[in-house]
Amino acid sequence: MNKEIMIATSNAHKVEEFKQILEPMGYQVKCLLDLEETIDIVEDGTTFEANALIKSRALYNHLGIEVISDDSGICINHFNGEPGVYSARWLGEDTSYVDKNNYVLTQLKDASDRGAQYVCSIAHISSEGVESVYTAKCEGSIAHEALGVNGFGYDPIFYNDEYKTTLANVSKECKNKISHRSKAIQLMLKGMK
Repeated sequence: MNKEIMIATSNAHKVEEFKQILEPMGYQVKCLLDLEETIDIVEDGTTFEANALIKSRALYNHLGIEVISDDSGICINHFNGEPGVYSARWLGEDTSYVDKNNYVLTQLKDASDRGAQYVCSIAHISSEGVESVYTAKCEGSIAHEALGVNGFGYDPIFYNDEYKTTLANVSKECKNKISHRSKAIQLMLKGMK
């Protein structure tokens, strides 16, 4: 029988990644979209860890069951680590990722340092209320052009040295082997044992 785990997100892309990684391990993944009521969560932390805890605590306080949440984003050397925790809201909440990616490519056109990293922090709260946070990174660089149709967010411009292409240009299975979210989930699963 599957063990149910609730994720404090309504981001369908994130839910899909969590399902791909956790369901083969016997977890039934649920998210905010599965709830009848709406839970408003204000992410006002200044770190990935803080925002992940804010989301997990809000859901745990509402439901009183085991929950996890993640906060993740891209940190670009050229922008001194930005957009970081503001990755989803960067350049305006209604700005598409196509526009965000084009902006990055334009700004880094002649940049010597194209280094970047994806960062993911996952906050887990057990059914007893014990809190843990796990953070992992996926190192890479900004590609010279957008490439690929898989993934989401900044994946079309995030170049991975191992695969020699962008994360949007590899299969979901390949991305899940090296992604920041996958690495953080693996750390969490080890910590839960």
